[in-house]
Amino acid sequence: MLGRIGFIWGSIGVIGLLMASVVRLSTIALEFFLYPADIWHWLALLTWVIFMAYSEGYNGFQKAFSPRVAARLIWLQQNPKFWLVALAPLYAMGFIYASKKRIIVSYSILIMVLLFVTIAVNLPQPWRPIMDAGVVVGLFWGAIATGWHILVAMDAGTGLVNPELPKSSYRHL
Repeated sequence: MLGRIGFIWGSIGVIGLLMASVVRLSTIALEFFLYPADIWHWLALLTWVIFMAYSEGYNGFQKAFSPRVAARLIWLQQNPKFWLVALAPLYAMGFIYASKKRIIVSYSILIMVLLFVTIAVNLPQPWRPIMDAGVVVGLFWGAIATGWHILVAMDAGTGLVNPELPKSSYRHL
């Protein structure tokens, strides 16, 4: 029962975090249509959205983040620990109880995202909405891919990739 709670809480937490960002940034991205835009702005918007769909949505989420989240949630369901269940979204995203490499990568990506956010909030119109439109596409793709990978892992009963757990967890299996 505890494992199932962790699985559900982790799934809802990760997908909810992604979708909350999609909703919040969508309002800013839609501001693009409130300002006069020339052809260069439209080309920048199209190029950025395609780039972010491929790099963030497909490569970042669908190929890496989402399958790992699913694998980690399946592991948590099968090996529940109260503190990991309580922190299931953080666990699923690889911020806690992960290999040293995964923790370094997860926190490095977080720092990089925070730096990009700091830059983005200071961009003038229409560049901020252009940037946010690409991020919205990538995050929405990520939410869908994460949901899909979780469903596939539930059906298979196992994650399809390495959950990147700490070395100590493998001694207990």
